[in-house]
Amino acid sequence: MRKVYLILAVFLIFMGCNEKPVKQIKVGEWWANLKVSDDEILPFNFKLSKEEGNQYVLEMRNSDEVLIVDEITVKNDSILIRMPVFEGYISGIFTENSITGSFIKESLERFVPFIAEYGERPRFKVEAEAKVDVSGIWEAEFNNDTESPYIAKGIFYQNEHIVTGTIRTTTGDYRYLEGVVDGNQLKLSTFDGAHAFLFTANATDSTLAGMFYSGNHYVENFVAKRNDAYELPDANSLTYLNEGYEKFDFSFPNVDGKTTSLTNEEFQDKVVLVQIMGTWCPNCLDETKFYVDYLKKNPNPDLKMVALAFEYARTEEKAFKGIQRLKDRVGVDYPILLAQVGTSSKTKANEKLPMLNHILSYPTTIYIDKKGIVRKIHTGFNGPATGEKYEKFKVEFDETVKELLSE
Repeated sequence: MRKVYLILAVFLIFMGCNEKPVKQIKVGEWWANLKVSDDEILPFNFKLSKEEGNQYVLEMRNSDEVLIVDEITVKNDSILIRMPVFEGYISGIFTENSITGSFIKESLERFVPFIAEYGERPRFKVEAEAKVDVSGIWEAEFNNDTESPYIAKGIFYQNEHIVTGTIRTTTGDYRYLEGVVDGNQLKLSTFDGAHAFLFTANATDSTLAGMFYSGNHYVENFVAKRNDAYELPDANSLTYLNEGYEKFDFSFPNVDGKTTSLTNEEFQDKVVLVQIMGTWCPNCLDETKFYVDYLKKNPNPDLKMVALAFEYARTEEKAFKGIQRLKDRVGVDYPILLAQVGTSSKTKANEKLPMLNHILSYPTTIYIDKKGIVRKIHTGFNGPATGEKYEKFKVEFDETVKELLSE
């Protein structure tokens, strides 16, 4: 009998010694791309490292921005990279030196092919010396040959062939862009876990003509010309109360199912800021981080904030899960109410808030004084990528809030 046990033990040891080792992904620098069309890829760089407990952590980079992604699951040869706050995730199969899969947004049924290769390499491959310098301010128009064009402002900085900057519109900014001038070709990209943007253009010293890709589901053309004096319309003049409405109001549920409106006692005789947003929106995330930081540094019992979330998640359960995820990850301690589910349509949003002339942008913030009167409506948000504009916004925001609190 002992001989049987001995044979069995040796067999188990032998089998254990011959078990395949757990697959590992190399830590260090990686280059990745998303295939946004048959002819174009959107490149970006990231660094993969390991923390205590053998947990992978990914640092995704766009110019001066570094995004920390710490929800990474590895099983056999499969990897799941869940983006911070946003619904999107990367699912793929890996080897030691590569990852192949897709960037997925389930609620929108969007799947963008994804490839990553181990090793340090430039974001964009440069084949020719830069023939132009795009540094400066650009007056731009997107969809210029359609019935629905929109204006924008390009702000670029070029050092040899490397270009950084952003593009502002009346509804916000395209966040941190990074790229190159290759000969007379301008190439810029950003990937923040929610939006995947690629800009390509033929460039001269005074003009740009190119294409804008948003993931692999949307593409539009744009043109631009140099104009150092160019400025977009005032963000405080674009959204306003419709004639016949004296006040702003709403009635939507919170995560506990309790209906909340401006008539609630907690908002009476208070300065109230109402944030129209979505958990899927990078500009909204930038704005939310600013608000969380401001309220923490400037606590005041007479200042209240409430957010109205317009979610494209297909069910209320998923929408509230996304809201709670945002609150937990960013530290939001003001209420976020679910205003809409199943779509982020601005037309549908306007039906929920008919007192506004339109919902032009996520985010939009309504400033309400202690008497319940709307004093200001700010459309869009100029985030950290806009530099001077962001600093100016912070000063104006503080001045407006303090003025309302002093009344």
